[in-house]
Amino acid sequence: MKYYSQHQDAFPITYLNDLRGEILACPYLGINNLNRDFVDTKGFSVVFQRSELAQVERQFPFFKPYLDQALQPTCNAFYLNPLLLKEGSHVDPHIDRSLRSYCKTVEPPVVVSVLYVQVPPNLQGGELVLRRQKQQVGQIKPQVNTLVYFQGDLMHSVNAVKTAGTRLSLVCEQYSLSETELQDIPAFTVESRAVKAKRK
Repeated sequence: MKYYSQHQDAFPITYLNDLRGEILACPYLGINNLNRDFVDTKGFSVVFQRSELAQVERQFPFFKPYLDQALQPTCNAFYLNPLLLKEGSHVDPHIDRSLRSYCKTVEPPVVVSVLYVQVPPNLQGGELVLRRQKQQVGQIKPQVNTLVYFQGDLMHSVNAVKTAGTRLSLVCEQYSLSETELQDIPAFTVESRAVKAKRK
C-alpha cells in the first residue's frame, strides 16, 4: 500500500443500510468525544484489544461484518469510531494517536480504515486529504460503500462539507502495541458524551 488504497462495493448494500440505521439510532451517538480538531462533528468511540473482539461484537453486532473485513491480523489494539459530519463540519489536520490518552508512548496506528456509510448526493467538500510532511499524497472523495485504508502516520484532514445531508463514516485506528503498552489500554471501553459509559 503506497499511502492509501480504496476498495469499492465493499459490503452488501443491505448491510450498509442496516449499519447506518444502527449507528444513527445508537444511544452513544452524540457531540464528538474526540479532540478539538473535529469541528461540529458527532460520534462515539469503542476502544478494545483483539482479545475482546467477541465482547465488542456482542455489544455492537452491527460492527461485526466491518470488523471481520477491516481489521488487520498484525494489529492488537483498536480505536473504532463512527464519524458524522453535516454541512459546515470539518476535521483539521492531525495524525491519529487516540490511544495516547491511555498510554503516552503509543506511536501512530499502523493503518487506519474508513468505510463510507452514507454520503449526501452531489456532495461538495468533505474530501479526505492525506499528507506526508507538507506534501499532499492523496485526496479521496467519499463514495458510499468504499473502504479506504491509509498509513496511520499520515497527517490528514477532512475538508468542510458544503452540502446539506449526512456524511457518515466508520473509522478504525489499528495499532500494533508491545505487551507493556497493552497493559495501559482498556481491554474494552466505550467513550461517549451522550451516555456515561462504564469501563468493563
